[in-house]
Amino acid sequence: MAGPFFREPTATSPAEVESLPDRPAVFLLWAGVGQPYLARTSALRRRLKRLLNHPERLSKLVNLAGLVDRIEYWLTGSQIDATLIHLELAQRYFPEDWQRITRLRPPVFVRLTTANAFPRTMITTRLGRGVYYGPFSGRVAAETFQAGVLDLFQLRRCDENLLPSTEHPGCIYGEMNRCLRPCQQAVSLHEYASEAARVAQFFETDGASLHDSAGLARDRASKEMQFEEAERLHARVERIEQVRALSGELARAVDRLAGIAVTPIKNVEAVDLWFMIHGQWQRPRRLPLNESEGAGRSLDHRLRDITQSVQADLEPGAAPNLDHLSILVRWHSSNWREGEWLAMDWPAKIPYRKLVNAVGRVVQQIKTEA
Repeated sequence: MAGPFFREPTATSPAEVESLPDRPAVFLLWAGVGQPYLARTSALRRRLKRLLNHPERLSKLVNLAGLVDRIEYWLTGSQIDATLIHLELAQRYFPEDWQRITRLRPPVFVRLTTANAFPRTMITTRLGRGVYYGPFSGRVAAETFQAGVLDLFQLRRCDENLLPSTEHPGCIYGEMNRCLRPCQQAVSLHEYASEAARVAQFFETDGASLHDSAGLARDRASKEMQFEEAERLHARVERIEQVRALSGELARAVDRLAGIAVTPIKNVEAVDLWFMIHGQWQRPRRLPLNESEGAGRSLDHRLRDITQSVQADLEPGAAPNLDHLSILVRWHSSNWREGEWLAMDWPAKIPYRKLVNAVGRVVQQIKTEA
């Protein structure tokens, strides 16, 4: 079954390799029997010539000379495009082995376990019940953020299944007043649930719920000339800002994860707009850069039309796709990343002005590299 990013390949024979474009592509090499050979490359013609015409250079690699009957290839415009096509082909033709072929690392999240009577946070690479915040660039980044969040609240840090009792020995965090000590029945279920709800709200608002309330309290204390309290609250506001910064550019509550990747296209006077909505890549929208394609309409109006077409194509209730999130993390954190990423609140706040500026910078990048 064809996926959302599948398009018909261009088919040719090994005898036609010299006429192929030397552009980025994903390709399949078909022999008479057996599975195809799947790969991606930045220079299609050069790669195929090495595979098919110079077996002496492949002593340590795959020798396909004389075995290939048919070549299928997909020219790609960006790393995101190539990775998504490669993923779909790997899942279709290698259902038992596609994880090894694609080498996608599972995205890392901080999870708040809401199903437990005494919620806690944990690091995970799977999605299920609870509130999930991410993705992070790696486990270390997620653990650092989690530690910062727990310093702002009084959730438990233990991972045991609690059996609350006044005889429970507790832990050092309870002694330091950094945990509500539900294990020792120091608080009721309702009180602990309220603290967990504050953490969930912190995730869902990207920290704004705690930051804004602390800022208002600081301003009020300052106005009432309670300077020591204002100084304490100011230090807390700064700490909250530091924790928010630890989340990085991508992380947010997963059901709200949305953004746009603006990528240049090799050898084409256009950019692709990749919308990430609710944790899923949408099919790319190509934006031509020549004036004739614009038909006298402003870039802002053209972008608004594209956004409306994305909204019309969305599938209701679609769940986050972990493979798509893995591709986002790989692209965003790589040193070979092309283009720009804009986070957004979909569909409430679409940053059209920032998007216009991002397109302009990518266009300038295309002209510089031309």
